[in-house]
Amino acid sequence: MAPTEPSRVNRSFRAACRVVVVLALMVGLLGLAPASAQASLTNNNYDGNIYALYAGNGSLVPPRSSLEQALAEQRPAVVIYYLDDDTASKQFAPVVSELQRLWGNTIELIPLVTDPLQNRPERGPSDPAHYWHGRIPQVVVFSPEGRVLLDQEGQVPLDAINDAVSQATGITIPEEFRRSTTVSINELNAEVVRQ
Repeated sequence: MAPTEPSRVNRSFRAACRVVVVLALMVGLLGLAPASAQASLTNNNYDGNIYALYAGNGSLVPPRSSLEQALAEQRPAVVIYYLDDDTASKQFAPVVSELQRLWGNTIELIPLVTDPLQNRPERGPSDPAHYWHGRIPQVVVFSPEGRVLLDQEGQVPLDAINDAVSQATGITIPEEFRRSTTVSINELNAEVVRQ
């Protein structure tokens, strides 16, 4: 018995439906594909932990100590105010990593995201909000007695920070660690090198 005309139409319709379903699934799967990474030192996008990504040193965050603890223990401290989604903070990250490499456990290195400091009352001289000016990056170096030895905003030169840390610790930094500059390795990473 030969197929009738309506059954041929029915098969064609089902085949067309299958094609539409397969195409819809393909389009849907493409929409679920992860977006390509757009991390960059030159934009204000959030890319993740800037110290891990741009300085190769994720151990800086969270800091091992607070400003309150450092002041109570009379330890020299360096507080760095930053944001993970700020171009200037991203570009300054290698300097902070170099501070940790140079000074190690001699100082308390305290990188702080500024979001939690905004729109809250400060709680006195042991509170980081007390020293933050509202701009980033900002570096504040404290002596063991809690005196501010350096308080600067922007791309603070590593040598200026080292001089203040040297004053705070009483340790003279060797000449070979002076005259440094930050050099880009690629579009994501930079390092501090001697001139």
